[in-house]
Amino acid sequence: MGKRIAIVGAGVSGLACAQRLRSQGLDVTVFDKSRGTGGRAATHRSGHYAFDSGAQYFTVRDPLFLHQVEEWVAAGVASEWRGQIVRRKAGNTDTLPGQGLTQRFVGVPGMSAISRYYSGAVTTGFRVVELESGPDGVAVVGDEDQRVSGFDAVMLAAPAPQAAAIARLSAPALATAAGNVTFSACLALMVAFESQLSTGFDGAFVDDSPLSWIAREGSKPGRSGDGSWVLHGAPEWSDLNFAADDESIMRSLLAAFTSAIGVAMPEPLYARVHRWRYALPTAPLPDRCLFDPTTGIGACGDWCGGPRVEGAFLSGVALADRVLEWLAEAEEGHA
Repeated sequence: MGKRIAIVGAGVSGLACAQRLRSQGLDVTVFDKSRGTGGRAATHRSGHYAFDSGAQYFTVRDPLFLHQVEEWVAAGVASEWRGQIVRRKAGNTDTLPGQGLTQRFVGVPGMSAISRYYSGAVTTGFRVVELESGPDGVAVVGDEDQRVSGFDAVMLAAPAPQAAAIARLSAPALATAAGNVTFSACLALMVAFESQLSTGFDGAFVDDSPLSWIAREGSKPGRSGDGSWVLHGAPEWSDLNFAADDESIMRSLLAAFTSAIGVAMPEPLYARVHRWRYALPTAPLPDRCLFDPTTGIGACGDWCGGPRVEGAFLSGVALADRVLEWLAEAEEGHA
């Protein structure tokens, strides 16, 4: 088709969209404000420590996503996580039934392996702040006066509030729809101990606690470090404490961790807080994606049609298919 497409955001949704468009011969440029790719499907590394700080695993329901996961597994960048998953209550050491029949997958050797699997370069460290439409197409404008123009269409694969801010002048109706989506935050604590804690499980949903989830990183395939854990703050608690200092967040989550596991906890060798501001869409839009055919500007993400890794992937593919349909219609109109 010879068309140039820009995608803003190199998380699962943006990369899935890019892969689909590139497979159809389009020239795709991906921009991301971070130094790496993956979005919330990220792996945090510090020295010899590695943690899945955001998405902990992914499940499969849709046949299209199943096909993609099977491809990842065959390529060795994903594997089933067969850890023992339970449910705990704060202050109650009794183990409650977990989701024993749920099949869970993770990236190998970390969640970021999924984003690295996708082919195509990504322009990192480029924070897009607005779009400009002109006679030479749509331009993406960065926060340091960078400007890349000449795109036939631009896809915003960013959290809804960020997509709304970028599109506010160029696609106001799309911006309004995205701006109505609300999110809960997640305060994540990555913590490592000298040796494995005797918990008797590998991951746990936690009720009635500042925590919602805890997981032993070493139990996941391809990982090392049995003493490394990821703790996720509960949505309401994370929203209330998002602006707290790191030390206060660590103290609260470690105390909740001790209460949830019911065993003595040694002094951590490593601890770091990560703030996920847009972690969980509280009311995702019913449509898989947004697209304005008058401007060629679209948006996708786990806030469209369903959350989590699967929702992000399906949204990115849906937007790519909508763009391909739009381009085909335009070609027919000029025939």
